[in-house]
Amino acid sequence: MYAVFRSGGKQYRAAKGDVLRLEKIDADEGATVDFDNVLLIGEGNDIKVGNPVIVGSSVSAKVLRQGKSRKVPVVKFKRRQNYLRQGTHRQFFTEVEITGISDSGAKKAAPKKDETTAEKAAPKKAATKKAAPKKAAAKKTAAKKTGTKKTATKKKVAKKTGE
Repeated sequence: MYAVFRSGGKQYRAAKGDVLRLEKIDADEGATVDFDNVLLIGEGNDIKVGNPVIVGSSVSAKVLRQGKSRKVPVVKFKRRQNYLRQGTHRQFFTEVEITGISDSGAKKAAPKKDETTAEKAAPKKAATKKAAPKKAAAKKTAAKKTGTKKTATKKKVAKKTGE
């Protein structure tokens, strides 16, 4: 079973036992953290999607360590302006191990279409077909206008040549 949850403005896909590096969370090492913003839970073909989140479900994790990522150079530069600023940045992170995924209250995503829903959709298609000829009529009138302009220019050319 896996889940997609949101933390720190990002989305993560996790299964039980996975180790993830998330944006910094204020928790001590060894503490348990629950993520309630679960967007999707799935196992094989059985997928449950939230709208936008699945109510009552959560992903629990154990904080392994707090740390900083590697140093990244930051360069601000504008040519011909005598402007150069150099620095570095280290992003904080929290490393967690997923201990469990609970999916209580989750509903299945998009049930398959039945024959009754197909019959209900059929009249809507007929209504759109009626609207289509109106659009075609507008295109035909536009074609006629362009045709009159071409004949008018041919007449002007004929007068200039003396025919």
